[in-house]
Amino acid sequence: MNMIAIEAKFSIGDVVKHKFLDFRGVIFDLDPEFNNTEEWYQSIPKSFRPKKEQPYYHLLAENGQIFYTAYVSQQNLLIDESTVSLKHPDIPTFFSGYSDGRFIPLNRRFN
Repeated sequence: MNMIAIEAKFSIGDVVKHKFLDFRGVIFDLDPEFNNTEEWYQSIPKSFRPKKEQPYYHLLAENGQIFYTAYVSQQNLLIDESTVSLKHPDIPTFFSGYSDGRFIPLNRRFN
């Protein structure tokens, strides 16, 4: 097996947008490579389907009509330069505030 480490371009708290679909969100978790079901992966149209061997990001996503979570490959994300604030209701679950264009993760202790 050919193991090539691909560095994550984005971090938890970054506000990003999808390159092709009309949504944006904040990253709350990431996987170094694809870590979802094969059924989910195969449901993506072939012409649009990203490689598995890259970081994937969990987003609190929104598109102007609805709020949801999204799982998106690195190749399909861009930093969102918009100054429009995100309104996702789960943001306080993961973040304590917003500063310098990114959300500040909550300090969590695991006992």
